Amino acid sequence: MTGDPFAPFEFDAESARAKIAEPLNGADDGELFLEHGVSESLVWDDGRLKSASFDALRGFGLRCVSGESTGYSHTSDPSLAALVRAGETAAAAKQGRSGTLAAPPAGTNRRLYDSIDPVADPDFETKVKLLAEIDAYVRGRDPSVVQVSASIAGSRRIVGVLRADGDLKTDDRPLVRINVSVTAERDGRRETGSAGAGGRDRFETWLAPDRWKELADEALRIARVNLDAIDARAGQMDVVLGPGWPAVLLHEAVGHGLEGDFNRKGSSAFSGRIGERVAAPGVTVVDDGTIEKRRGSLTIDDEGTPSSRTVLIEDGVLKGYMQDRLNARLMGVDSTGNGRRESYAHMPMPRMTNTYMLGGKDDPDEIVASLKDGLYAVNFGGGQVDITSGKFVFQCTEAYKVENGKIVAPVKGATLIGDGPTALTQISMIGNDFALDPGVGVCGKAGQGVPVGVGQPTLKISGLTVGGAG
Repeated sequence: MTGDPFAPFEFDAESARAKIAEPLNGADDGELFLEHGVSESLVWDDGRLKSASFDALRGFGLRCVSGESTGYSHTSDPSLAALVRAGETAAAAKQGRSGTLAAPPAGTNRRLYDSIDPVADPDFETKVKLLAEIDAYVRGRDPSVVQVSASIAGSRRIVGVLRADGDLKTDDRPLVRINVSVTAERDGRRETGSAGAGGRDRFETWLAPDRWKELADEALRIARVNLDAIDARAGQMDVVLGPGWPAVLLHEAVGHGLEGDFNRKGSSAFSGRIGERVAAPGVTVVDDGTIEKRRGSLTIDDEGTPSSRTVLIEDGVLKGYMQDRLNARLMGVDSTGNGRRESYAHMPMPRMTNTYMLGGKDDPDEIVASLKDGLYAVNFGGGQVDITSGKFVFQCTEAYKVENGKIVAPVKGATLIGDGPTALTQISMIGNDFALDPGVGVCGKAGQGVPVGVGQPTLKISGLTVGGAG
């Protein structure tokens, strides 16, 4: 597959520029977004290859922005005639209004990942063989294992962002992920553990025996832990969150509230609060799309703007928001390179990339030891969040009861209940063990899903509500 974004279309950059010039004349902003790519997914379950899928993607979307109005037309038709029709539809957003087309985004010589095709390399047979090896390895580790599920997914997306002035930005984006889930049984009780990893790199990074065995062992460890779990006690208590993936709570309960569209419309708990204290001292939150080969990283966003490292909260004080071009223009600031879309069939909006809280000075063991009667939450599963208010309910997939600074027992059925803005102010200890997640995050917003990353150190949050059976 070629890295040329125009390869599967019946027009080149120059003929496309000529056709979008008139629809975008008098608009405030707009672009032609082109995309083609392939993706593959294999799932091994119950001792066999349960499913295998291959998808090819090709299409474009033309956007015309006038004031706060946006016209958008998209199609998988590769013809020049389809582009002309898209222009006629998108141009309706101008409604007789005349503006000045915004300047194109700055260019970049930086590349955060290599141009590789994880769908073609390694080949299908090699991937199936690996999944069978994972199954056999886990079952051989423990006779209590009754079910193993393993999956491999890879994709390559070629995107191009063309503006009416001829400015063209391109990106060649690989993405891979591997997951292992293990179910163990003891005395008629069954529990499950899972682990995964991925990023924008070659499959070999995770398919080497030491890497996939690490994931398999972790999934098995969690399943074993949960076999010993007792019912979680409900009530208000201090909670310690582990490093890395538990930052998904930060992402959902706080991160969305720091996206530009919610704040421009005044619907976020953080609207109009730049310069105010919104979190405990020592809390610094960053969105960084520039980390090499990370799942949420982008050389350029889906509007052609280079990704950046944006400090959102610094030492507890709100510093700024994540911005795409439309909301940045309307708010009188610059885009932060956070304009993202699921595919050519979607309009861009401000979205997170890799969102994390920086580490502090506290020793993680001392943070856990400070709990008198609380919960140590190491891993999370699903949750529900009200983006506007930040209210959340998250399920703990690995958590422990702590009494007088000692871990007493693993618990099951624990849920964390609260709201992000309040939780930020209740952080009382920040560990020195900052870690990013292993590379498995997917963020949903307005029906669109995009790959993201999260991270944090060990954190102590005072007075969270914990739901449980006890």
